Amino acid sequence: MELQALPSRIGQVRRIVSAHLRYWHLDPLIDRAALGVTELLTNVHQHARPDKLCTVELELLLDRLTVSVRDHDPRLPVVEDLGEIAPLATEGRGLAMVAAMSESWGARPDGEQGKVVWFTLPTSGGPVGVPTRVPRLATPDQPVRRFTAPEPALDGARPPAHAPARSAVPG
Repeated sequence: MELQALPSRIGQVRRIVSAHLRYWHLDPLIDRAALGVTELLTNVHQHARPDKLCTVELELLLDRLTVSVRDHDPRLPVVEDLGEIAPLATEGRGLAMVAAMSESWGARPDGEQGKVVWFTLPTSGGPVGVPTRVPRLATPDQPVRRFTAPEPALDGARPPAHAPARSAVPG
């Protein structure tokens, strides 16, 4: 769905995402998906330039739900250490929350202008890691570096080959 990332629309998108997940019988993912899409849309509202127009997409493949937000701002999030954020800061933790509650997340350039920020959730309820770095915005001329997901859990399960890396950030 395409929309302006305005506070009044973010609640509507959260309800639409929740309705889609109920329809797909993915009720256990509703809270995390709604939180994640809220954080991504809030970032568009607060940071995206030249406009707040964005597209939200849900994709369900095999055992993964991918939620992505595409906007027109070419700046990609860059991950910083959690220790660099003041304890009482009211901003700077949104993507850390996305990283904490998702199986993987990342950002990539989208064409000549813009980017896509995404996160995945396992439909089987797999474990979730804890972030050690918090994203910040970078300039569009910085190269993209990919971080791979941690080794699989003790049960030996591995994400499918098509699963995205843990994060894609400039650096």
